[in-house]
Amino acid sequence: MTMSLKDANVGQTYIIENIKTNDDEVNSFLFRLGCYSGEPITIMSKKRKGIIVSIKDGRYNFDNLLAESILVH
Repeated sequence: MTMSLKDANVGQTYIIENIKTNDDEVNSFLFRLGCYSGEPITIMSKKRKGIIVSIKDGRYNFDNLLAESILVH
């Protein structure tokens, strides 16, 4: 089942399926973080304005708009 990061459960690891953004700069930034199709991503916590994720060995805070554009399964 495909869902956005915003809808994912805290504490679970998902596989990134797709990133839906038309901004090449954002796509490039996410790629440098290791956030691209086929990579695992773990939801560490959710806040009112964003979500904290773990990708590879780093932790990152994504705002809700960016979290909605990252699709996982």
